[in-house]
Amino acid sequence: MTSSQPSLTVFGPASAARAVVLVLHGGRVTGTGAAPRGLAWARMLPFARAGYGDGVAGWLLRNRVRGWNGAAEDPVRDARWALAEARRRHPGAPVVLVGHSMGGRVALRLAADPDVAGVCALAPWIENGDPAVRGKAVLIAHGQRDRITDPAASAAYAARIGATYVPIAHDGHAMLRRPLLWQRLVTGFVADTAVAGPRHTDRPPLPGAEWTPYFTEPSDRP
Repeated sequence: MTSSQPSLTVFGPASAARAVVLVLHGGRVTGTGAAPRGLAWARMLPFARAGYGDGVAGWLLRNRVRGWNGAAEDPVRDARWALAEARRRHPGAPVVLVGHSMGGRVALRLAADPDVAGVCALAPWIENGDPAVRGKAVLIAHGQRDRITDPAASAAYAARIGATYVPIAHDGHAMLRRPLLWQRLVTGFVADTAVAGPRHTDRPPLPGAEWTPYFTEPSDRP
């Protein structure tokens, strides 16, 4: 039995937010059973309640079902529902999509929505033929030890659309070995994209370093 409605776990203002961070969890290629508040959902909870600043709402979406399910694209439908809720509850507020794995693919699919200010895709599931994102801020980060989704596919997609790509050394799909790095990457991207406006974009990348204009890398290496 599946849930008839997706649901939201909300942190921050209930109305009149100046920005919304919509967090999208991972899932499976196929699966019509109800999506539980399991590991895929719990993994993204810290990104929803990260504390992006006064007046910024963090939303964690729970999909109706576990899977993408081919042409049905069930999680895309659920995320569109959440975007409509953001428009209803916080009219005019920019939305930043933060998605992991299947949620990263959903976020990239919805980047063209006029209320979306930017997309942060973490270890995204990317397939050949996925549409290009144009005219939006996009950050793609991928653990170099990931064996579930493909870091090379993320790097190639980022190059194709001109997005920022950050390889995360010493980490895999679950983002467990370097949590502070992932967290600072996302919070910095949100601040630059939807809250404070661009910062530090004139700094050149450091050769061989995991550098991005959105944060200073913490010393959380193993």
